[in-house]
Amino acid sequence: MKILIINSGSSSIKYQLTVMPTNEVICTGMIDRIGLETSNITFKTSLHSLEELLPIPNHKVGLQKVANMLLDPEKGVIKSTSEISAVGHRVVHGGSDFSDTVKIDDNVKAKIKQLFELAPLHNPANLEGINVAEEIFSSAQQIAVFDTAFHQTMPEVAYKYAIPNYLLTENKVRVYGFHGTSHKYVSEKAIDFLKENSKIITIHIGNGCSMAAIKDGKCIDTTMGFSPSNGLIMGTRSGDIDQSIVFYMIKNLGYSADDVNSILLKQSGMLGLTGYSDLRDIESEAAKGNKDCQLALFMNAYRIRKYIGSYTAALNGLDAIIFTAGIGENSSYMRQLVCTDMDYFGIELDHEKNQIRSKEIREINTPNSKAKVLVIPTDEEYEIANQVYQLLNN
Repeated sequence: MKILIINSGSSSIKYQLTVMPTNEVICTGMIDRIGLETSNITFKTSLHSLEELLPIPNHKVGLQKVANMLLDPEKGVIKSTSEISAVGHRVVHGGSDFSDTVKIDDNVKAKIKQLFELAPLHNPANLEGINVAEEIFSSAQQIAVFDTAFHQTMPEVAYKYAIPNYLLTENKVRVYGFHGTSHKYVSEKAIDFLKENSKIITIHIGNGCSMAAIKDGKCIDTTMGFSPSNGLIMGTRSGDIDQSIVFYMIKNLGYSADDVNSILLKQSGMLGLTGYSDLRDIESEAAKGNKDCQLALFMNAYRIRKYIGSYTAALNGLDAIIFTAGIGENSSYMRQLVCTDMDYFGIELDHEKNQIRSKEIREINTPNSKAKVLVIPTDEEYEIANQVYQLLNN
């Protein structure tokens, strides 16, 4: 069964064509920096590797580009869209309606749209991917895999806010958590690596960032909440912020509620601190002496360290921390900043191992480190393909 995986992020599209259940990857690729002046486009098969720099203004144009590459008469991997049995879509917010993988119909799409306000950088892109895929791959079954599903094991003490009870019972206002597909995948890989159920903190750092406290394979807490906007400092999102600032900006500074929402989601985070949203640019500028970029990196790492401390308390111990996603896997400098002065928690980084780049699971702590420090490349595409296959063959 050929399954096309579409992972539409806030500023990127990852895609992969996989044969299940053998997990044979036919092609893979990515379009990142969507909406910026120049986007990076990659397309890889066993025979061809294509890389282009083109302006991709939005996700619809990006997804049409992906379809064209798949069907290309010279370098493509399918002759007809009918070869694809299913398209698995990563959907960020499932609210209280979805706690598992589902087949997509008009009702599912309507509920995804209803959640736009809770995930404004993601759910619109996710739904756009679904709509375009339905047009291009009309004979394929469309399947949604929700980022919120993995976090449904959180206890009430963790997912409930200290607000009037009716807002939970009647309006479903609670912590949902996100990046669940990634946290699930890397935590299972970590448990396999460690040979035992463990107390693990997973650190997913990309344009969007989140952490999860995972005990014996089950999530007990996570940094993102009602929407994917709080917790860590992100590419354009502020992360944790005192809610009174919102009211101050509206009442005293004259901003509208929509203005504040846009500032906190699209103009804050690393972009607001430095003028850059991509960590590669920020690290490069920091190395040149840009003090704003240097401070932003320290702030980012400081926020992560605070959550390591709180989650170690929630877990009542710590066996391993896991770095994953684009920044977590590739930025040795961010890993170094996070693991600095963490010896009280038993975290000691081996600086030579930290510099090694690999697509494999790797241990980058010293022999004396009480807690393991692991870099585990996430594979959300495989996790999505596996869940799609399991659903269609159940």
